[in-house]
Amino acid sequence: MKYFVYILENSVGRHYVGITTDPNRRVEEHNSGSAKSTRPFGPWKIIYSEEFDSRSDACKREWHLKNSAGRKEKLEIIKKFGGGE
Repeated sequence: MKYFVYILENSVGRHYVGITTDPNRRVEEHNSGSAKSTRPFGPWKIIYSEEFDSRSDACKREWHLKNSAGRKEKLEIIKKFGGGE
């Protein structure tokens, strides 16, 4: 099974980093309100994703992007692939 780390962006430039096995289904869940952490801030679009062969590797990458060690890298990804808002 493949795992994906993804970055979402909304219309005001808010971002969210997550992990899933199906990015399209997951963004639909975020936009339908079934994801509590993003419910008040949608609609969302996927601006970036990375594919991994193991859940462990995907979790490590997600953790890295969500924490201070990966903040600069996450901001560079957002600058490159985001809407620039």
